[in-house]
Order: sequence, then C-alpha cells, then structure tokens
Amino acid sequence: MKIERRFTRAGADAYADLDFTTTTSEIRNPDGTVVFKLEQVEVPVGWSQVASDVIAQKYFRKAGVPARLKPVKEKGVPEFLWRQVADEEALQALPADARYIGETSAKQVFRRLAGAWCYWGWKGGYFTAESDAQAYFDEMQLMLARQMAAPNSPQWFNTGLHWAYGIDGPAQGHYYVDFKTGKLTKSTSSYEHPQPHACFIQSVADDLVNDGGIMDLWVREARLFKYGSGTGTNFSHLRGEGEKLSGGGKSSGLMGFLKIGDRAAGAIKSGGTTRRAAKMVIVDADHPDIEAFIDWKVIEEQKVASLVAGSKTHEKMLNAIFTAIREWDGSLEAAVDPTQNETLKRRSGRRNRCLFRKPT
Repeated sequence: MKIERRFTRAGADAYADLDFTTTTSEIRNPDGTVVFKLEQVEVPVGWSQVASDVIAQKYFRKAGVPARLKPVKEKGVPEFLWRQVADEEALQALPADARYIGETSAKQVFRRLAGAWCYWGWKGGYFTAESDAQAYFDEMQLMLARQMAAPNSPQWFNTGLHWAYGIDGPAQGHYYVDFKTGKLTKSTSSYEHPQPHACFIQSVADDLVNDGGIMDLWVREARLFKYGSGTGTNFSHLRGEGEKLSGGGKSSGLMGFLKIGDRAAGAIKSGGTTRRAAKMVIVDADHPDIEAFIDWKVIEEQKVASLVAGSKTHEKMLNAIFTAIREWDGSLEAAVDPTQNETLKRRSGRRNRCLFRKPT
C-alpha cells in the first residue's frame, strides 16, 4: 500500500504541530478517600478531563513497563519498527523499586498501538516501501492524539505491550490466524498475539461439564473478560426448571446458572482495571423459564431504584440531624443527646435514637 501523508510531515516529529500538557487523574470514594490517583499525566492539549481520566485510569499499563529499554534488531524490518525489550544491564543501575513502572504519557500508548499495527503490517507485506510504513506510523499516532480515530478497549489494553516493552506471559488459551499459512494457530504467549477484539457471541450446550457446556462457558467468558472483551450468549438451549435430567432427577432451571455467570462477570475487572465485564444474556420468548428471566431483570432494576431512593432519603434525614447538632448552642455532649436537644429529637425520630445512645 502507498500511504499519503495528510496531517504530518516527512522527517518531522508526528506531534510537531500538537502541544501536550500534564494533568492529574483521581478516583475518590463518597467519603473522600482516594481510590486511585496519578499525577503528571501527559495528554494532548484540548483533551477533556473525562478523556484524560479514561486513558489514565483504564488504558495506561499500570505495572511491568521497564524503565530502560533496548531495541531487538530484526533483519528486514526498518529500525524504527524494531520492537523493544527490557535493558537488564541498565535496569540494574536503578533502585529496585524504580526498574519497572507504569505508563504515564498518552504518547506511550499512541506509540505502542500504532507501532504494533505498523509492525504487523510490515511483517505481512502490506506496505509498498519503508516510507509508507513510516507515514502510516506517524499519521496513526497523530490521529489517535487528535481523537480522529480510536480503537476498542481491548486494543488500548493489550496491543503493543509485547512490541513496545517486551511484556509477555503464559498462553491463556487464545488463537490467532497465522498470516503466513492462513491457518488458525494457538498462541504460545499472552501478548505477542494479543486479544484485541471487542465482543464475542458464544454458544452454550445443555451440558454441565463437557466442552461447550455451561461450566466451560464460564471459563471462556473469564478468558475474554480478563483481557477486556465482552461476550453474549443465548441460553435458550438450557432446559427449564423441573425438566427431567438423564440421571433421573429434575433440572433446577437456567436461572441458577445465569446468576452464577452474572456474579462471575461482576467479580472480574475487565481488562484488569476498574470496569465491570460486558456480558449480554439472551433467552427466547418460548423458553419455559422466560417469565422468571424477565422478573429477574425487573427485580434487579427495582434494587437499583430502591438504592437510589433509600440513599436520597438517608441523605435528607442525616443532613437534618447534622444541622440540628451544628445549630445547638449548648455543650457538645448535649448537642448529640436527643433528650436535651429537642430539635435533634424531632428530626432523628425513634428509629435513629440508637445513633446517639451513650455507650454502656
């Protein structure tokens, strides 16, 4: 392919016409305690705080990035596309706790994404000449920085970790298509051929433990969730509650299994960061348990509504209690005693008196 430059200039830095700035990203609990905080986050000027938070909190590689890198020479590959690995000798000169760090700049993320794509393209013979590969590399970095293009979440999570930093791990059961042979090949590592795909549709058989069955599906879902992908399944093949089992018993129905899958998805931090795994559940309208399935969805929504209503009610009541205490003009001990603070007594009510009982 011939790649024509539109936003960058040959021989100039990809960001020559784009300024960067630093910001701070943090997540706090309702009580003000800090869950996550990262200072000196480098992002393009003009990025919103939301965009800065997303890349810092979700897409930055948080650990395992070598503080010193060296290129791996590869015959037939342009020098700018040589992948990098940890420079062990240089790392030894650093304090032990400073040898492996996390990403702090959006430039690092743009480079590893565009670099890995370009490297794969070069290996696959996509580019007519080295100048076309360089143009693609520069253009793609700038397009990501300007938010003119953006991949899905698993790309941000996984792509380029092996190419840019030499990060890898044991195989996780994934497959890829070998561009040389065109055949489906089982990956021997976590990140050399990463899982960059967004969502999967998976089937499930009415079988408990064999391949393709219910428990096998949870393993496959966990494999996808771990690297940031989502999954959806139609569970209508599972027999309904009370239907006969081959061993002579009766099925407990599909709802018990659906709840297991929902709990598993909630327990797994998709992509290893802060978000819940994306999971779609489908049941056909003619399934024997369809009413229980619909009610399950309704009840979950009612739980959310109850939590919202309850939290607002508690906020209103607690604010009234705090106001009564704050406006008391006597001693602090009397301020929190409903028997002496008449306003507090009225606002707290009988159910809340336990809050103000003196310890025995």
